[in-house]
Amino acid sequence: MFLHSLPTANYLTKPKPQNSSISFHTSYSSPTNSSVSFLCKHSNCNGKQEQTQKCRDGLNLNFIRANKLLKDLSTWGIGGPCNYFVQVHNQTQLVSAIRYCHEHSIRFIIIGKGSNCLFDDLGFDGCVILNRIDFLESNEPGIYRVGSGFRFNKLGMQCSNEGFTGLEFAGGIPGTVGGATYMNAGANGQNDGRFQTLNRINLKFGYRTSPFKFMKDLGSIVAVTFQLQPSGSAKRRLQEYLERRRVSQPTGERSAGSVFRNPPNLGIAAAELIEKSGLKGFRVGGAMVSNIHANFFINSGRSTSQDMLDLIAFVKEKVDQKFGVQLKEEVLYVHPYCNDLNPNRDK
Repeated sequence: MFLHSLPTANYLTKPKPQNSSISFHTSYSSPTNSSVSFLCKHSNCNGKQEQTQKCRDGLNLNFIRANKLLKDLSTWGIGGPCNYFVQVHNQTQLVSAIRYCHEHSIRFIIIGKGSNCLFDDLGFDGCVILNRIDFLESNEPGIYRVGSGFRFNKLGMQCSNEGFTGLEFAGGIPGTVGGATYMNAGANGQNDGRFQTLNRINLKFGYRTSPFKFMKDLGSIVAVTFQLQPSGSAKRRLQEYLERRRVSQPTGERSAGSVFRNPPNLGIAAAELIEKSGLKGFRVGGAMVSNIHANFFINSGRSTSQDMLDLIAFVKEKVDQKFGVQLKEEVLYVHPYCNDLNPNRDK
């Protein structure tokens, strides 16, 4: 996913720290990647193959072989087939899917809405695990425990409409709760199926970043708990956010939200730098800089992954030439042999 916006102090610092928690799988060190010669090659796969695999813990998981197109899992509508595809609906299935991949030396990534990912046209030489852990529990007023696969915009709208403040801005943001917390925390680290809970007081969030990006033992975020405060104006603020998004963003187009982070300490947004470089409407093949919001790149029709990569590189170069500013991507490029969605994990 995914994602136009990550949770920041806007709402994670508002709850009382001792009452906000995030549950996630932990894992131990990643093994050296072994060959996956037993996987079927894209060019040799004919038709959709669905297999029910019995995992070590006795669970049956339905894996689709070689014919699940990643463009159908991405808001950009770009991407070729993956060798394996499986949906998980609870944390037990998630652990089983990860264990199965490790036991069979299959690289994997975990995604939600795919709203922050650029998949390659060649696809992904491994397993894509689609997070459908979408429960919502609210046993006390203002306290919401939400599965990481729950839609972030749906959560924002529900909380605001129930009169609680802190997530009004989420009403117009695509993606999942897990992606909003940390771009869906998909890692290829070996997972031993243990769970751990971190309290908000132990987590330091910043602009477009979270502590999960630097956790080498993180397998996947499972659930997030929010404590929000009552507010009589939450509904009104939600509608203001939705209207602002409607008039300022290409909501009807295939996009991945903001492509670049706003440069720190400059007082100017990435979109303004791109617009002042004269790049609104600029195209590379089927990829185009939006005429509405310059930091949104859209698939205007049959864009390839290379079109989008070339457009991103061109815009970065032009902004650097004109302003001396090196823009940093917010979207994540998933190449066929990607082992980790997080470019910061080893830094």
